[in-house]
Amino acid sequence: MTGTGPSFVWIDGVLRPADGQHLSVSDRAFQLGDGIFETLRAKGGRVTELAEHVARLRRSADGLAIELPAGLETMLEAGIADLLAAEHLDGPDGDASVRITVSRGAWAGRGLLPPVGEHLVATIVVQAWPVLPPPAGHLERGLSLIASAVRRDPGNPVIALKTTSRADYVFARIEARRAGAEDALFLTVSGHLSEATTANIFLVRVAPDGVTELATPSLDCAILPGTTRSWLLRWGASAGLRVTEGRLTPDELVTASEAFLSSSVAGVLPVTRFHGHPIGDGVPGPWTLRARADREAFIGDGPPAAGSADPSATRPDSAATRPDSAATRPDSGR
Repeated sequence: MTGTGPSFVWIDGVLRPADGQHLSVSDRAFQLGDGIFETLRAKGGRVTELAEHVARLRRSADGLAIELPAGLETMLEAGIADLLAAEHLDGPDGDASVRITVSRGAWAGRGLLPPVGEHLVATIVVQAWPVLPPPAGHLERGLSLIASAVRRDPGNPVIALKTTSRADYVFARIEARRAGAEDALFLTVSGHLSEATTANIFLVRVAPDGVTELATPSLDCAILPGTTRSWLLRWGASAGLRVTEGRLTPDELVTASEAFLSSSVAGVLPVTRFHGHPIGDGVPGPWTLRARADREAFIGDGPPAAGSADPSATRPDSAATRPDSAATRPDSGR
């Protein structure tokens, strides 16, 4: 790796120097954001949940009628392995963020779509960066969020597709930076929680009947169905939490005992403030830290089967994963 970024990029089956000229100015992703992508984690040379990410990539491609090549998963598996080796991120200490980007392809004409019958060959790019530890303050103090002015329409079918059109997300992150926050939450047009700019949101709360719940916005709240989100729903149930998906309000976020964000690369990160109001005790909570520790263990050890959590890593009585365990306190290492 160089000091400024990756040394190589994988494009359509070939490793190339990262600082070269690679794409045509006529590429549709450059011209119109007419592309899709996935970001995933590879630790110790093992790619986490590749099948799940490829399945979501296919759903996004189907939604935009982008034709993907046959044998895509095998191609990507080999390409990621070659790229990680070239970047020296495939060893036992390697920890990489891998991005797969697919463009509809290059077309010299103008307009939103090529003429019927004109076949474009998709451009497939894989990049890798080392995963850096989150800033200490993110784990010790938690993240501060605001609500973005951008509103989400649950009836918009594009929301569930992971496209390269990211203007809304960039705008929201600029809003957060200007407000002195780390991230922004999108709300639906009805004012319910949707998701953050690159992550899903979870709440931990005690229900009126005394049961501790793990709550997250449902799929009809204009969210991307995250792979880590799916893992956490299974984790919560196995850890003894009552898992609920539904329409959550900003007030429910502020009054929750704990809150956290989840994503494929960053994992689980605590949220402790919303528009300056503390959430819970205003510090990362025990369930949040347990979720982070268990997810990192899952990524580091490698899943016993694609998409399935190791039950021994999430048993409620496991000493390594109890909320009061030293392994999950804010002062413990990664």
